[in-house]
Amino acid sequence: MPVIRVVLLWHMHQPYYKDLVTGEYRLPWVRLHALKDYYGMVRVAEEFPGVHQTFNLVPSLVAQIQEYAAGTARDPFLELASKPAAELNQEERRQALQYLFQANPVHVIGRYPRYRDLWERYHGAGEMPARAERFFQNRDYTDLQVLSQLAWFDEFFLQEPEIAALVHKGHDYTREDQEFVIAEQGKLLQRVLPEYKAAARSGVVELSTSPFYHPILPLVCDTAMGAVSSPGRPLPQARFQHPEDAGEQLRRGLELHEKVFGSRPRGVWPSEGSVSEPVLALAHEQGVQWMATDEGVLGRSLAFNFARDGSGKLPEHAAEKLYTIYRYEKNQAGMHLFFRDHTLSDLIGFVYSSMPAKEAAEHLIKNVKDSARPVLAQGKDAVVAIILDGENAWEYYPQSGREFLRRFYSALQKDSELEAVTASEAIARQRDFGKLESLVPGSWINANFDIWIGAPEDNRSWDYLSAAHDFFAEHAPHVEPGKRELAYEELLIAEGSDWNWWYGPEHHSVNDREFDELYRKHLANVYQALGAAPPEHLAHPIYSGVGRPVYVPQTAYIHPRIEGDLVRYFAWLGAAMYTADRRSGSMHGKRFVLDAVYAGIDEQYLYGRMDFAGKPPEERCEILVNLEVWPDKAKQPGRTLCLDISCQQGAIAAWHLRETATGEVVAGSGRGSTGAELVLRKNFEFKLPLQWVVPQFVAAKNGGSGAGSKLRVRFSMWRDRLPIDALPLEGWIELHLLSEAELAAFAFAQ
Repeated sequence: MPVIRVVLLWHMHQPYYKDLVTGEYRLPWVRLHALKDYYGMVRVAEEFPGVHQTFNLVPSLVAQIQEYAAGTARDPFLELASKPAAELNQEERRQALQYLFQANPVHVIGRYPRYRDLWERYHGAGEMPARAERFFQNRDYTDLQVLSQLAWFDEFFLQEPEIAALVHKGHDYTREDQEFVIAEQGKLLQRVLPEYKAAARSGVVELSTSPFYHPILPLVCDTAMGAVSSPGRPLPQARFQHPEDAGEQLRRGLELHEKVFGSRPRGVWPSEGSVSEPVLALAHEQGVQWMATDEGVLGRSLAFNFARDGSGKLPEHAAEKLYTIYRYEKNQAGMHLFFRDHTLSDLIGFVYSSMPAKEAAEHLIKNVKDSARPVLAQGKDAVVAIILDGENAWEYYPQSGREFLRRFYSALQKDSELEAVTASEAIARQRDFGKLESLVPGSWINANFDIWIGAPEDNRSWDYLSAAHDFFAEHAPHVEPGKRELAYEELLIAEGSDWNWWYGPEHHSVNDREFDELYRKHLANVYQALGAAPPEHLAHPIYSGVGRPVYVPQTAYIHPRIEGDLVRYFAWLGAAMYTADRRSGSMHGKRFVLDAVYAGIDEQYLYGRMDFAGKPPEERCEILVNLEVWPDKAKQPGRTLCLDISCQQGAIAAWHLRETATGEVVAGSGRGSTGAELVLRKNFEFKLPLQWVVPQFVAAKNGGSGAGSKLRVRFSMWRDRLPIDALPLEGWIELHLLSEAELAAFAFAQ
């Protein structure tokens, strides 16, 4: 009987946070995730020997974990947590408040009552260290130092008696408790990499790797690829072409992996699933047997749209194309390729965290089986690739998602129709491979490279990298080998994908400035290592710190949770977005209030989000969301509505959705609001049933054509009947009312 082979690949990655010149780690996330997700994920996998899976460990992450395990990593955040509270100076106290609360407030901070109480105290002071520090005494700082570390301990570690006793104590921690937590971290970190090595030797998991510093290999080979995947995309002034660096990144990654784990990996997850034909040729030359990317890349390569129905399922002919392994062969290069099921992968990453674990696991198993059913009906085995980040999602699950994983793995292991295999096992058992003779370059995000190239900040960072590389080529031959090697290492680090992830309009975090400073520091180190002063432009931020006037259309259905203070970047990925230009984007009083707005739809709902440039206003004000429905080919809107939200003391007091022409209330607080959600906290977010706004959209949701119809959205803030800011200031965000399949096709056609 045919079977469904499930290929699970968990990608473990953090940027390279170490400054090679100072030796300091600029951010603590390698240490914290190594204490939590990296260890726990492989330990849970070992509980289910019938569920074989693949873990991808980025070499630069492995190298950083090795330093922490050896006790040689200089981590100022660990030092901050280690210092006696009574000895903290004012700057250190403020740093403690700024950095030791950087965790999920619900599932990381919230599970420890004292930690949650401290966070609420800090939150109540506007999350401003200078204002909040007067509410914290020495005992508060000691508890914060201890709990901010314990909160990242893995579920397995929390079961160990001494750690469990410390958790049970809950508050009023002593200096001895603080020292124990710090010392214990070093011991626990030493267990991470050996656990992966043991799991690989047992056959439960396969270990794969990535290029060493996680670069976007197609762009390192040639930044012109940015316009190949997105024709017309603005490119950097200087064309960056260094395939020799791409090859070096691959070679170093394969060699470190072999040195640490004892065997050369067969497979590579290219950074961000980014592939191109030159990249496949480079990987083939170095003996790589398989790589993986996203279904969108396959669709573009086959000139085929993987259009799903309203329940997210592919039709029979599409399922047969996706649920197999492909063999790429061109010239002398050959490679086995897996293409991830985007929908199933995203369910784990962004949806199941808000569902009960039992229901989520059952839903995933059913979706896997239903998705592959058309292939089985043809008498063929199906290969379903589920590939996603192996660390960040678990902050949003209760207890790091362990109940969900155990229920899912248990069901996989027991179901005779399902076979969970490693990537190499899937290849070995495959009888017929799909054939590919060409590949469109792209990544796992929208099958292009727009996240990393094209925006002004992105292009500036590439130009700075090009200048540093040119300087290296000219001056490196004239310096001693040690300095030359240091300079080249810094170039390779600067080629990593993570810097441009945070540049441009798509992603933001509380550490934007730190990422920008560290990137420019790596480039400055190139010049310093070669005996020269860094150019003046590296003294100035690439990250502007102000809104960027950029509009991005909706490219996929979104399903965000409406929380108002827990922005999840990927939950809004695919939404239409407009960022502010603060030079011209303010209105009355020259107040710069709004930073960015987002809007998007799915089958049932309209979603919106408004980010503030600073703190949400505490005074009385109004938020207006104007909506215009434009029927197909109409020259004027067929319907106009206004969502009117009254705000007091930083919270929503009342809201109404009204017909603009008649003033008739469609829904509002206290009446007819079932299905709506509106929240104002750090930002403003809403969710409205789409039928309130566009009743006829139900046809498009079931596969009928909605092409041409549009929903226009504009946000504004008012005080005393005067507008103080609006986005977009001119024009609208336009949402095309299409089924998800039509929306994807429309986005790729732009």
